[in-house]
Amino acid sequence: MDLDPVLLARLQFAFTVSFHIIFPAFTIGLSAYIATLEGLWIWTGTDRYHLIARFWTKIFAVSFAMGVVSGIVLSYQFGTNWSRFSTTVGNVVGPLIGYEVLTAFFLEATFLGVMLFGWNRVPPWLHVLATVIVAVGTALSAFWILSANSWMQTPAGHEIKDGIAVPVDWLSVIFNPSFPYRFAHMLTAAYLTTSFVVLAVGARYLLAGRHTEEARTMLRMAVGFIAIVAPLQVLLGDQHGLNTAKHQPMKIAAIEGHWDGSEPGAFHIVAWPNMHAERNDFAISIPRAASLLITHDPNGLFPGLKSVPASDRPPVTLVFYAFRLMILIGFAMVGTGWVGAWLWHRGRLFSTAWFLRPAANVWWAGFVAVISGWIVTESGRQPWLAYGILRTADAVSPVPAGIVLTTLILFIVVYAIIFSMGIYYINRLIHTGPTGPSILPAEHGLPSRPLSGAEEAAREALGR
Repeated sequence: MDLDPVLLARLQFAFTVSFHIIFPAFTIGLSAYIATLEGLWIWTGTDRYHLIARFWTKIFAVSFAMGVVSGIVLSYQFGTNWSRFSTTVGNVVGPLIGYEVLTAFFLEATFLGVMLFGWNRVPPWLHVLATVIVAVGTALSAFWILSANSWMQTPAGHEIKDGIAVPVDWLSVIFNPSFPYRFAHMLTAAYLTTSFVVLAVGARYLLAGRHTEEARTMLRMAVGFIAIVAPLQVLLGDQHGLNTAKHQPMKIAAIEGHWDGSEPGAFHIVAWPNMHAERNDFAISIPRAASLLITHDPNGLFPGLKSVPASDRPPVTLVFYAFRLMILIGFAMVGTGWVGAWLWHRGRLFSTAWFLRPAANVWWAGFVAVISGWIVTESGRQPWLAYGILRTADAVSPVPAGIVLTTLILFIVVYAIIFSMGIYYINRLIHTGPTGPSILPAEHGLPSRPLSGAEEAAREALGR
């Protein structure tokens, strides 16, 4: 059997980036949540906020460590599997990623030690400040990474010299046409992801009759945030879609399973796109609904997949169903927030079992939605790696397929071990709950390195 090195390189990068993104998506939101809790603690003097903040800081330490470990691999893959990508667009993408390290990561690393180990060692206001700065740092990290990735989707502010992209206007590079929409959508997704984890943990404690005061606080904060922000995310997603229709029409065509651009587009609730026959073999559809959503006119027209050669079309089925999974979860989030808010208004939020039982098991919703969104984003721009500049097949390194396959298998094994250990420790910490110190008291000495916060949290999870 002949192995396709391009496909294997794509699979390897897709696996590592999908695995990695769940941790930044969680820690971006979790750092903001911890900063909010500490701010409420300082403002109200209520110890409950302090205790919850220390509890979630332990989980943040483990998640941050896994994100760092899984993210290191990605930077190496640009040189090992995608060296031609670096040659063609490295002058643009390289500095953007470098800015992320110089501004965001260094900022996080500087104040992370105070956040993790500053309890009982620094004044409360300084600890709150450090936590806020870490939260800002995680958002700033997302800013630069999304800027680089958005430029690959909608390149701007550059010129091509001898086949190489050279920046000529850095403001246009950074704030490229899709960046504001994608940054807002991703940042909101991260906050919602964390909110559903907090919701699930709070509901789990209430059902078990443990840590009830802390659980009520978690549930109120999660439900209030979801009820407001989940509908906002739907609106942001709609604006992002309109921007995509303008700059990446084939991605929209794949999302909608829309083949013939000479007819108004139907929204296919379920369909089976047939790329070879250039049609949908089966579909349950709402006529003209896609045209109404995309052009705001039920008779409006937008390009279909047939408008470009087959070689310029993305993988339709994958993009089509990943988008619908993301949308399904998104509207379920809106429903969860609104139902929770209604129960809260009626004074039944903490006692309604039919709401609490499902809520205790929805921790995964944000993660699946984020990964589905990234599948739509990255697969939908194929066959381009940098849209209109560099094709994916032209960016791969001349590495034998067998070596790529071997390293892919090794990544799967290693990541499975890391993921299993991380989830195990986090579950143990959640089982213990918001009791006791999040780190050892000062008399036990200072930690020797920032990531030892994860080690301390792991020891506590194991009861050592």
